[in-house]
Amino acid sequence: MTMTAAHSIPLHPARARASRAWRKPALAAAVVAIVAGGAWFALHQAAASTPAPASAPATKVAEKPPVLELGSADVAAISARSLALSLPLSGSLAPLSSATIKSKVSGVVQATTVQEGMAVSAGQVLARIDQADLRARLQQQQAQLDEAQARLAMATKNEGNSGALLAQKYISQNAYDSTQNSVELARASVKSAQAMVAIARIALEDGVIRAPIAGVISKRHVQAGEKLAPDMPVFSIVNLSELTLEAQVPASEIPRVRVGQDVRFRVDGYQQREFTGKVARINPSTEAGSRALLVYIAVRNDDAALRAGMFAKGAIVTDRAEVAPVVPLAALRDDKGRQVVYRITGGKVVAQPVTLGLRNDDDGTAQVLAGLEDGARVIISKLPAVKPGAQVSLPADAAATAATAAAAQPKKG
Repeated sequence: MTMTAAHSIPLHPARARASRAWRKPALAAAVVAIVAGGAWFALHQAAASTPAPASAPATKVAEKPPVLELGSADVAAISARSLALSLPLSGSLAPLSSATIKSKVSGVVQATTVQEGMAVSAGQVLARIDQADLRARLQQQQAQLDEAQARLAMATKNEGNSGALLAQKYISQNAYDSTQNSVELARASVKSAQAMVAIARIALEDGVIRAPIAGVISKRHVQAGEKLAPDMPVFSIVNLSELTLEAQVPASEIPRVRVGQDVRFRVDGYQQREFTGKVARINPSTEAGSRALLVYIAVRNDDAALRAGMFAKGAIVTDRAEVAPVVPLAALRDDKGRQVVYRITGGKVVAQPVTLGLRNDDDGTAQVLAGLEDGARVIISKLPAVKPGAQVSLPADAAATAATAAAAQPKKG
């Protein structure tokens, strides 16, 4: 009875209000926690089920090999031509033929018909000497010849008469022999007089000075009115149709030089023009004070562009190969003891083995006997990033691609 009565006792009004006040905030906090947990779970599930669109392309770009862009200076196109080895040389040009005309007779120069720089032909009159004295001398010699011929005629007639008298025994044999001897002396006098006439006639002809060769007047030594003596120079002539290039070649290089080899050279004043010649002669002895030999090169000068004394610089072609692809030496690489080049094929670098022939270190090229053909493109720059198998592009390829894309786009308006 006592316990029943105790359970039925009601709570104090103030404690009942406090209990209800504590239960309401707890219930609200529990509801908020449940809602927040549900939202987090939903967002986590959505994020897990949705793929990341930005990560997929990044993975694909990382997997694709990069394309290296090469410049025009990094690549060379192979061309086929004849490769030649040359030996440098230099020297001066000299005329193959020249002449200094000297007077053969004495006399006063009456007239000169040419001056320096004028072209003359063989036999052309250059000057005339006063011939009055020479003509008089010829006439004198002719008179002596006539006298000698008259004496010969008289001696011959006496010989005939003496022969008739000897046959009739009117004179002795000694008398006849004396007459015959007179004939022989007269004949000798005639021959001597004829020779003197010929000399006088030649002297008269020498009074007209003519060009012995065709060429150009390089020097006029006398003027009209001057007195000439025998062996005195009158004119100097040079023939410029063919010149000789005299060049010194070291004795150690002479075994490479042969008669008939081609020579190419340039001279001051004609920098844009290349002249040619051929080895004509090789001096058998070295020049004094040097271990070099003179090589004489024949040069045709049909247009008279070259002049005697010009300084020439060029090379002798000592060896020449057949027409074949030629590769720059900068493109060659050593791959385990073999010569290779980095060839561009289909936008990819390929290590191409090559077989070399003639090599020109001065020109920086080499003949390719096998491994490359005309038109192939090879890399000549040493680029560490470029290896066999690398993808590369050229400026020309990029320009062609851009032009194709622009042509494919529709035109506006």
